[in-house]
Amino acid sequence: MDTQHTSQGSLPDGADAAGGSVRLAFMALVLAMLPAVLDQTILATGLPTIARDLGTLSDVSWLVAAYVVAATAVTPVWGKLGDRLGHKPMLQLSLAGFVTASALCGLAQDITQLVVTRAVQGVFAGGLMTLAMAAVGDLVSMRERGRYQGYIAATFAGATVLGPLVGGVLVEHASWRWVFYVNLPVGVAALAALTAKLPAAAAGGERKPLDVLGAALLAGATSALLLMCVWGGDRYAWDSAQIVGLAASALVLAGLLVLRERRAVDPIVPFDVLAKPAVAVASAGLFLATACIFAVTVFVPVFLQAARGIGATEAGLLLVPMMAGITLSTTVAGRTIARTGRYKRFPVAGLGLMTAGLALLAVVTGGTSILATDAAIAVFGLGFGMVSQFLVVAVQNAVDRTQLGIATAATGFFRALGGAIGAAALGAVFTARAAGGAGVADAVQTVFLVAAPLAAIGLVIVLRLPEVPLQERRAPNGPPQARPAASS
Repeated sequence: MDTQHTSQGSLPDGADAAGGSVRLAFMALVLAMLPAVLDQTILATGLPTIARDLGTLSDVSWLVAAYVVAATAVTPVWGKLGDRLGHKPMLQLSLAGFVTASALCGLAQDITQLVVTRAVQGVFAGGLMTLAMAAVGDLVSMRERGRYQGYIAATFAGATVLGPLVGGVLVEHASWRWVFYVNLPVGVAALAALTAKLPAAAAGGERKPLDVLGAALLAGATSALLLMCVWGGDRYAWDSAQIVGLAASALVLAGLLVLRERRAVDPIVPFDVLAKPAVAVASAGLFLATACIFAVTVFVPVFLQAARGIGATEAGLLLVPMMAGITLSTTVAGRTIARTGRYKRFPVAGLGLMTAGLALLAVVTGGTSILATDAAIAVFGLGFGMVSQFLVVAVQNAVDRTQLGIATAATGFFRALGGAIGAAALGAVFTARAAGGAGVADAVQTVFLVAAPLAAIGLVIVLRLPEVPLQERRAPNGPPQARPAASS
């Protein structure tokens, strides 16, 4: 019998069929993820005011770096702890820590305090998304998981649009401190809902010593790499001693990590999981897809503001077509996957549309039509909506339940790396073109010309994604159905 398949049913038989209780538990999970999503989008509008009150713009850049580095570095650790100790209790811990750190951020009296508490907030944020996504895997059957992942993506697309607007209102009419305080009521409500409504799936796997040294090496290597990406070409030149030192540190720590993980009893980075074709392909696809979305979210507003004279708020609102495209395609694809159990066609089609959308953006940035720009980013959004969430479904479908947390964390880890490295690489392309005398429109056009082949490479990689049709919903008090053979 397929041991992976039988272990998926972590909740009591029939729990998945109790639609009302599942929906309430799922709403609690979405509410738990919201503080981390809103925090990233709301904060951007408050940075200038924070700089004026506590320091300078160069100082507040640490607020972004500290959060991103901390969250990414500890994501695999949270995944491993969730697998060992249970996803629900670890999610409650990460949410409680995030809310507490948010309160401390709001109370900070100087920039040093704010950076430190922001890093602590990032540590707990690293667990929110990973553990919540893993808990969805505990909550619903594989067949239904695509539909629920679609709901998550649609919710967050809306939050991404509303976040900057809410942040602007809070900063203008209250205080920048409310950018952090707003997490408190949302987080407390989510914690209460999780406690009351989310079933506690049994922790799986044999209890072994935690790989503390591996976790420390992973955090060090990740931090060095991300700081190199964040600071390179901005705070320090790419050939400066600081950036070269960070690159060398990342390489040395990564080498030590590989040596350590090959000998660890229960490695924090399980190479056997990463070597699974579905996990390897999905991680590479997520890395490239996330790098590409930064090309749109960062450089479309730059193009609209600098080359078309549009204000910052209006430029941000012009990204709404992309969010609408993400919402539409994710919802439709999720429902289709729930009906058919087949998922591979969607990330393949999605990366094809992303490639087309970036190519269109490279064309329209040479013109003057905002409508054409909106059409191009809508095409991109339709594509991206079929990629990210469903590659996570493919990964969760490929691993045993006892590895659900670390496998989900791997996708989040590579997604974060893709965002950081993609932003750094595409930013370097933009800067090089602008320094060479090109105008903003020409420099942005070059960014899209570079990003389009990245999406195309992702498409080629995802074509190799093995597809194991998702299992049907469990019948109440009945055994899970047999898993069909894998197909490509």
